[in-house]
Amino acid sequence: MQETIHHKVPQAARQRINIDFLYIDLEVCKRCIKTHANLELALSEISHILEMAGVEVTLRKTLVASEAQAEALGFFSTPTLRVNGKDIAIEFRDSRCASCEACACNGTVNCRVWVFQGKEYNEAPKAMIIDAILQEVYGHMPAQESSAQSREVPEDLRRFFKGKAAKTASAAEESPCCQPAEQAVCCETSDKTACCGTPHTKSCGCA
Repeated sequence: MQETIHHKVPQAARQRINIDFLYIDLEVCKRCIKTHANLELALSEISHILEMAGVEVTLRKTLVASEAQAEALGFFSTPTLRVNGKDIAIEFRDSRCASCEACACNGTVNCRVWVFQGKEYNEAPKAMIIDAILQEVYGHMPAQESSAQSREVPEDLRRFFKGKAAKTASAAEESPCCQPAEQAVCCETSDKTACCGTPHTKSCGCA
């Protein structure tokens, strides 16, 4: 799932900044949730500066839901923040994330540890995000570690995705309702409530 948000600036904008926020969860993972909140605050605080500089910002939020998607996106640690394709975390670090262990992943999950001005943080600090964006606007961000280019999806994330897929499949099997795709064609629109039930019912008429 990917969400794209465009921050409007004057038509004569000369520069474009693409920000990618990639994550595995925004309901349980505290590091993903807090990093997302700090990203929104950072963009809000510097929006006037970006507008005055004639910079157009596109924010893409991507929920990484499978190992295959992670490989395609070069996603090796959650959450990940990139500015114009460059990871803002120059130094790669992660650690055990207790909040993610509620999933059916059969083991621990490591999430990103952010290093900024010599200190470690479990979420990307707002100041770090602002610094990375402004460096891209007025200068050049340092390239990310070259070793990251050849990294593979780590074992803990593989377990996470497998556990998530199994949990989703199990929930679908236990549900008395037919799948959304089936509900879309099982009856006429005017008969949907009687046929498929409502969000408040525990079963579907068509099941």
